[in-house]
Amino acid sequence: MKILFLTAGAAGMYCGSCMHDNSLAKAMRELGDDVLLQPVYTPIRTDEPGIASDEVFLGGIQVYLLQQFPLLRWVPRGLRSWLDRPGVIRAATRKAVGTDPARLGELTLSMLRGEHGRQASEVERLVRWLETEHRPDAIILSNLLIGGVIPSIAERLPQTKIIVVLQGDDIFLDQLPEQTRSQAIELCRQLAEKVDTFVTYSRFYRDKMSELLAIPTSKFEIHPLSIDLAPFAERDEATSAGLHGRSVVHEKQDGEFRIGYFARIAPEKGLHLLAEAFERVARDPDNVHITLHAAGWLGDHHRPYLDELTGKIAAAGLTHRFRYHGSPSLEDKVSLMRSFDLLSVPAPYEDPKGLFLLEAMAAGVPVLQPAHGAFVELIEATGGGECFAPHDVGELAERIVALSRTADRLAQFQNSAREQLIHYHSIESAAARMHATCSPSPSPQ
Repeated sequence: MKILFLTAGAAGMYCGSCMHDNSLAKAMRELGDDVLLQPVYTPIRTDEPGIASDEVFLGGIQVYLLQQFPLLRWVPRGLRSWLDRPGVIRAATRKAVGTDPARLGELTLSMLRGEHGRQASEVERLVRWLETEHRPDAIILSNLLIGGVIPSIAERLPQTKIIVVLQGDDIFLDQLPEQTRSQAIELCRQLAEKVDTFVTYSRFYRDKMSELLAIPTSKFEIHPLSIDLAPFAERDEATSAGLHGRSVVHEKQDGEFRIGYFARIAPEKGLHLLAEAFERVARDPDNVHITLHAAGWLGDHHRPYLDELTGKIAAAGLTHRFRYHGSPSLEDKVSLMRSFDLLSVPAPYEDPKGLFLLEAMAAGVPVLQPAHGAFVELIEATGGGECFAPHDVGELAERIVALSRTADRLAQFQNSAREQLIHYHSIESAAARMHATCSPSPSPQ
């Protein structure tokens, strides 16, 4: 089949959805599908070799300027096409503040209106390209918020199956001003009527979005969240090296129990909660062997957040037991994760995915997560860890200490996760499922 992924870039950030789409598109190609990964808004950024198109549709600079200066649509497109060059977009979105939903309410509504919004010319450009040059059998959109093009696609490419992956749309919507949020939800409900299939990674998120957007559950498919397991395959780390010959082995002290965090450095991912739990743990002299190591993408606008957090750790006299490793390459990430004894990303919000949990399990690391969102189902399905009461820093600290003293239980988590990942959560199995979803529906008898 000829399949097109429309994937929204994340303004220069490493984006879990982008990385998953990249891996999935590659795996579907290996199955024999003709797959194109097409960025919209901004180029996508991954921690592995990317297969995305160099062209960007609905370029972030274009759509923003058309919102602010509607008369720009009368300027010949050839004179403003340079604004869609990936390098220009990357430079303009480097600080990654342009995705702040509270500042983009009217733009969000206009984009959801598609051919009736201020960006109608850019919508037409994408749909005309699909109609005249690509004509895919199926289009997979990485979220519904980029779905303003859906009605035009449904009308002009009636044989093309439209699939939308829901994976955090509600989080963006909830940050909009209330009146704007209500309008955006209504527009999303109208768009949903033109979608053939919605995909979520958990029952939790299916039920939540079914209610929010008034989508019948019969239009949903639940695909187990999956990752490319190949980079995490067992190997002799003592001889492994990075792309430039740099060692990627992360040495540990004898007897050290390392708590790991690997996610975007931002309040919504909960590193401050983990740091607070670590401070409580460290007050007990019996826990002197427990350390905290964090890694993940850090935007300039969140540097004060990390500075405040490290300041508190320093004030507690724990600087020597905490380290931030920056945003490592894929190979370095695998090595770092393998040095963890336990991973926890105590996100305060109800996360619809949790790719970092599968990555930790693939690296042989048990996980400890709040009992909400998709975390509960993912941990139950893999047996790769346990949950604690959301927002309860005290319980988080207690569980860390308890797990640091039960090697048998940690080994049980590792063994269970290893088997489940191979059978149900590999990118190859995800590719087979998405191929089936993209296939034409049987004709009624």
